[in-house]
Amino acid sequence: MVEPLQEHTIVEIRTTFGDRPAAEACAGRLVRERLAACVQIDGPVASTYVWRDAVDTTQEWRCTCKTTPGRAAACRAAIVAGHPYELPEVIEARVNASAGYAAWVHECVGDA
Repeated sequence: MVEPLQEHTIVEIRTTFGDRPAAEACAGRLVRERLAACVQIDGPVASTYVWRDAVDTTQEWRCTCKTTPGRAAACRAAIVAGHPYELPEVIEARVNASAGYAAWVHECVGDA
């Protein structure tokens, strides 16, 4: 029998960067500091938004960080502290994962 996913919660934190090297630097830092078990980088993605009363479109690279509820605040803080944007996007969601994957995430960030 397959275990229900809702018993195995992890946290995904998403942010974007203006170039791939900045996204890769953030990903490496978060994983090395054990704030995230994994950071996936997607991009480029086209972002259209309003900033200072003007509509703009730019290319960005999206990072999706996998961490635990216990390490999420520290992960968010590290993203903001090292981010080049004046107002970085930081979006967090609790998600259900398989038991094995959730255990791996907890083990990687030292939150087992």
